[in-house]
Amino acid sequence: MNERIVDLLKKNHLSITDSRKKILSHFLDSNGALAHADIEHKSGTEFDRVTIYRTLQTFVEKGIIHTIPTTDNSVRYALCKDECSAGHHHDDHVHFMCDECGTTYCLDHVTVPKVELPAGFTATQNDLVVSGLCNKCS
Repeated sequence: MNERIVDLLKKNHLSITDSRKKILSHFLDSNGALAHADIEHKSGTEFDRVTIYRTLQTFVEKGIIHTIPTTDNSVRYALCKDECSAGHHHDDHVHFMCDECGTTYCLDHVTVPKVELPAGFTATQNDLVVSGLCNKCS
């Protein structure tokens, strides 16, 4: 896995730092999306909250992870598909949030339907979040 992490960082022209490697490993080990607090908890006292925040922002900007809005106006993060790059996210899939266990899943094979906007409106991002019970909780 360490090789995959180093390859991802090199591909995106990022310095290979301990914090970036560790935070990226959390995403690779996770089945669902992670909140800033999840990463902070998993990292313990290894990195401060600002380092984690800056690393997440860098990963979003480079197309390594994408953001998922939540009902409480916080943000979760999940790994992007290979087609994403700096400034060009192609994660037009549905996200599912389990009401029971709180896990957020990327449903990669369920795409967000195309929304026809009125003249003069331009979409930069489409988010569709569905909530309910996941296959483990139902």
